[in-house]
Amino acid sequence: MRKLRFWAVALSAFALAAPAAAQSGNEGEEFVEAVRKSDGNKVNELLAGNGKGGLVNARSFDGETALTIALARHDDDWTGFLLSNGADPNLAAKSGDTPLIIAARVGFFDAVGWLLGLGAKVDAANRSGETALIVAVQARQPQVVRQLLNAGSDPDRTDNVAGFSARDYAKRDPRARDVLKLIEAKKATPTR
Repeated sequence: MRKLRFWAVALSAFALAAPAAAQSGNEGEEFVEAVRKSDGNKVNELLAGNGKGGLVNARSFDGETALTIALARHDDDWTGFLLSNGADPNLAAKSGDTPLIIAARVGFFDAVGWLLGLGAKVDAANRSGETALIVAVQARQPQVVRQLLNAGSDPDRTDNVAGFSARDYAKRDPRARDVLKLIEAKKATPTR
């Protein structure tokens, strides 16, 4: 969390907020696009004119949020800035991928910890029923798998597409032996 606070202070200081100018078009789209382009001046201008409120959680026309964009590109600075400014750690992208799922997929270890610390739902699933743990297993991210298991993620929850759990995917992938060992150390949960 200390690193998160550092990034929040650093990013807040790197661009002075200008007086709010008249905004045209969809400000949420502008905000997300400014984060996509790493345009700190535009982000601060929009936040100064609109407050943090809903703007930090706005969706672009394609259904992305600023946080999902920052996480997908494994961007410490923008992720820390957005989380410290109230980005919802559970607000999914149009695909249904939650911020935690995105961080798990790209192996963004620090962000997984930040999101869990801010109340991200460890077993929230996307439209395919994949949880962050399933995605981390598929991407062979052992550090993230350990982190999610320690946070209480269920290795036996199945997805909607193949009907496989994180444990099943780990067993099926001969390159994921280290991941399988982590999961096998956690007792199987009874089927529901």
